[in-house]
Order: sequence, then structure tokens, then C-alpha cells
Amino acid sequence: MDSRAAISNNGFMSTVTTISPEMMARLVEAANKASSGVRDPDEMRLACERMDRLRESIRLKHGLLDIAVPAIRDLRDS
Repeated sequence: MDSRAAISNNGFMSTVTTISPEMMARLVEAANKASSGVRDPDEMRLACERMDRLRESIRLKHGLLDIAVPAIRDLRDS
């Protein structure tokens, strides 16, 4: 698969991305595992740890980001 090709090319999605071939292979593997119901507790734990570190680094850099409530209110008002 071309590293610039999207997973789905249905005519509505752009097919140009900046995803590296290695990352695309990891994404496809993860999607295949998820769609087949394969659950690896170690991979899940590592993913949770990465997400926690990322969330904390964003909080330290930008503070608390409260974007959901204003966005929902804007959607209701439009």
C-alpha cells in the first residue's frame, strides 16, 4: 500500500496523507486486531500509559482545555 494512500478511497476522502509507511502498517494491524476482536492486555496497558502521558503533557503545556461544552453550546445555538 502506498504510504500516501488512505485506508479507504471512496471518492470523498483525500488520499494524500503524511503517515509514514511504518505507522500506516501499525494502524492497519491495529484496525485488523480491533475488527477481529483480538485484545492484548499488555498492548492495552501500554496504550493507556501513552495516552495518560500525552494528556498530562498537553495539560502542562496548555492548561485545562475546555472545548467540548462551548462547542456543544455553539452547535445547539446554530
